[in-house]
Amino acid sequence: MAERVASEVFDAALQYIEDNATKLIVCSAEPTTYTEANATYALADVVIDATDFTGPAAGDVSGGRKTTVAAQTGVLIDTSGTATHIALVKTATSALIHVATCTSQALVANGSNTVNVPAYDIEIDA
Repeated sequence: MAERVASEVFDAALQYIEDNATKLIVCSAEPTTYTEANATYALADVVIDATDFTGPAAGDVSGGRKTTVAAQTGVLIDTSGTATHIALVKTATSALIHVATCTSQALVANGSNTVNVPAYDIEIDA
């Protein structure tokens, strides 16, 4: 049976991410909980808000919708490790909102080292 979901449904999900994500965290493994993202696997983090997103908009995949997370530059590295994932969380409610893979990169914390996170899309496809 074929299914179709209205763009407004996808947009509502993406808008939730935009409206609720308050921190972007570079992680050393895939977090499945807020605590894993914010503490256990956290290497670097930066405060974000709705202005760090562009969308919802037409997706790159047929029928999909997306929002783009803005690039973050000069994010202070707090803990040494290999970056493998990016997590978006809502700190006020300790909620893990979204997790994505990233290009694996060794990060070294020395009090002044930083990492740049390029812009990336969160896309929902029909």
